[in-house]
Parts: sequence; structure tokens; C-alpha cells
Amino acid sequence: MDNSPIGIFDSGVGGLTVARAVRDQLPRESIVYIGDTLHSPYGPKPIADVRRYGLEVLDTLVSEGVKMLVIACNTASAALLHDARERYDVPVVEVIRPAVRSAIAASRSGRIGVVGTQGTIASGAYQDMLSLTPGTQVFAAAAPRFVEFVEAGVTDSPELLEVAAEYLRPLRDAGVDTLVLGCTHYPFLAGAIGYIMGPGVTLVSSDSETAKDVYRELVSGDLLAAPTAKATRTYETTGADSAPFIDLANRLLGSEVRDVRLVRTGQIDLRTLREAQG
Repeated sequence: MDNSPIGIFDSGVGGLTVARAVRDQLPRESIVYIGDTLHSPYGPKPIADVRRYGLEVLDTLVSEGVKMLVIACNTASAALLHDARERYDVPVVEVIRPAVRSAIAASRSGRIGVVGTQGTIASGAYQDMLSLTPGTQVFAAAAPRFVEFVEAGVTDSPELLEVAAEYLRPLRDAGVDTLVLGCTHYPFLAGAIGYIMGPGVTLVSSDSETAKDVYRELVSGDLLAAPTAKATRTYETTGADSAPFIDLANRLLGSEVRDVRLVRTGQIDLRTLREAQG
């Protein structure tokens, strides 16, 4: 048994979908969540920068005594998973493989679509994993503005539907029957995405499947919290102003997030910090 918290990180609020799934499946487990809002969004950034920012956040979580790391960001999972597993002694869980596993199980025709950030789609991580299954055809499209809509708290506007129709048209034309939401922000837009793709397309997100992987790692490593453990939830951001994070998190998930701590990770880029502070 180990009552230490699980460390979860994302570039912003999207990873809260994974944190919620972990909370629901493992209610006795404590969680420390870091949103790297100072450097968000990760999608359009060079892979070297994403790797550096992500490892700095993971270093911070390890220094806070977590027993497991969950990379709740597709772009970061593609950029730094191998480095993280070599760098840390605690188990590392990511969000790409669980979604791939679920998509393969859900598809009837083998025609699977992936929509994600520019960084995730350019990495080819989903395409490579899905293509390992014989008979699978993979179609991918980048949807960079989806993160902007979520971070602005916009999940149901005419502009969103127009943008979604443009991004998703190639996937609809390809006749996919399953669509992987390859960014943890995207489940907040499932209504709009599902409307554009139509009722015959199954949407797959990684949150609940990733939580199952977390459970398996905890059991296999004898790391589950004790039956008497009292779970705590700690939320942290790297951005100087936590108010927008709290407001958005509560609008999207409910009223759980009441207090957020500011953390400094690695060597902070002072220009980026000044820009974030206005």
C-alpha cells in the first residue's frame, strides 16, 4: 500500500478529464494535478520545447513525492514518454495507447480517424500504433483551434460548428466509423464533433481507458492507497494568474476546483512569463 498521490499533468485544463476519470475509478487515491498554463498550448510548439517543458513539470511532480506520473496530454505523450520512463523510478502512464486500444476494439470497418493538435498529428504516434493492427486504415487531421475554443470555455457556438465542419470534412469523406479524440481537451467538444461526424461514428477519448491503465499499474506494483486513506486533490498551475484556470475548470467540470497553487518549474522563460502577466 502507498498513500502518496498520483501526479497528473497537462498543458492546461484538458487533462482534468483524465483526473476526473482517475478520481471516479479510484476514489481513495490522492491526486496532484499541474496545468502548464504558462506554456499552453503545446500543440503548435516545436517538439524540443514540449519535451523540455513537460520534463520540467514531471520533475516538479516527482519532487512533490508522487507515486506515479500520468501524462494527460497527447502532444506531451508523443514527445517525451520514452524520456520520462528512463528518467523516473515511478511508473509513467500516458494517454495514446489506451485510446488506440479502445478505437481498435470499437471499429467495425477498420477505418479509423484521428483528430488532434498539430504536434500530435505530425508526430505520427497514433497513426503508427493504429497501423500495427492488420486491416486498419488510419486517417488523421489536425484541429489546432479546438484547444483555443476549450481554453476560452466555448463548447457550443456557431463558429465552433463551422470550424469543426472544416477540420472534420476529410475524415467524414474517408468514411471512418471510429474517431479518436487525440487531445484531452477535445472531449469537452464531443457534442459538436459528434454532430458533425454523425451518429454512425463512435467517438473515442482516452480518459476512462487511461484510468484503467492507472489502476492496473497500481495493482501490479502494490501501490494502491490503504482502505482507510483519505483522498486529497491538489491543483497547481505554472501561469501567474490562477483565476482563469479555476473559472474554466469549474465551468467545464463542476465546482470541485476551489484553490490552485502557483508552481515554478525548471528554468522559467522570463519573456514568456512577462507576456503571460501582460
